[in-house]
Amino acid sequence: MKSKVLFVFLAFMLVVLLFVAACAKPAPAPAKPITLTIADFTPATMFPGVSIDRWAAEVEKRTNGKVKIQAFHGGSLLTSPAMFDGVISNVANCGMSFTSYEPGRFPLLAGMDLPVGFTSARQACGVLWELYTKFKPKELADFKVLWLDTCAPAYIQSKTPVRNLDDLKGMELRASGTGVTLLKMLGAAGVGMPQSEVAEALAKGVVKGYASSMEVLLDFKYAETVKYVTDYSMFVVTAANVMNKGIWDSLPKDVQKVIDDLGQEQALWTGEYMDAQVKKSLDWAIANQGVKVITLSPEEKAKWDTLLKPAVDKYLQDTAAKGLPGKDFLDELYKLKPKYAK
Repeated sequence: MKSKVLFVFLAFMLVVLLFVAACAKPAPAPAKPITLTIADFTPATMFPGVSIDRWAAEVEKRTNGKVKIQAFHGGSLLTSPAMFDGVISNVANCGMSFTSYEPGRFPLLAGMDLPVGFTSARQACGVLWELYTKFKPKELADFKVLWLDTCAPAYIQSKTPVRNLDDLKGMELRASGTGVTLLKMLGAAGVGMPQSEVAEALAKGVVKGYASSMEVLLDFKYAETVKYVTDYSMFVVTAANVMNKGIWDSLPKDVQKVIDDLGQEQALWTGEYMDAQVKKSLDWAIANQGVKVITLSPEEKAKWDTLLKPAVDKYLQDTAAKGLPGKDFLDELYKLKPKYAK
């Protein structure tokens, strides 16, 4: 009887020891975070870099650290001419560049960069995202689109006042992408030039100003040289933030949902950030540098509109020749503008 009790006791103790041993096993190591790279050719302080860093932080937060984003700003991984192909070949998992920097590659989206009279970056970004979701341009089919955004509307900012077409005639003004063509249509001497060369070109008189969104008055201190802003919204520049499709397909569904849910939010956030920067910059330029804003007369504005209309006509012709819905795209653009107007 005693031996039976002893056996039961020993068996019980063995179970207890096995339980304790099982509990004492180290917990499995947490899963290694998914690391994604994103390339940006602009400095981290410019609006694309600020937007990318905000997006990266939100992805990390909303996935509870499951995804980590490593951003490479300033062209340290890919430069603008190589950006889109670099994402396709997975040199970077994700990347950002302006669509107008590769003429002809994004023919339907080119409608966004026309002189359609956007009044704010938020308006342009909101309209752009809805246009993308409705038309799903084939030119973006090689990518997973993370979000699309634009700079704030570009205005002529010059050393001498531009109140009419006579003032503008032959004036050397820097622009990028579509802006060079539009300046030439108005009679100016449009000069294609990277932003990194503008300060020196202004100082040496190579250019007498530029067409750009106005945050550069403060960000690059251009207001120390240019003293006039002509209040005529010329164009915006569209930016595409994209991911390699193979990388996208490899991501867990819950991570994909987080990224998808951020698309429109990130577009609008970027627009609002840009508008705030423009206001801050213009207020500073007026108060501290004596910059003056020139308003065109209604008659003068009508002349500018007439001269720029052929750019819209050409877009419609080019997209029709390629079998693209350019007219529907622009019709929807004009329809959406009031929805996002301030």
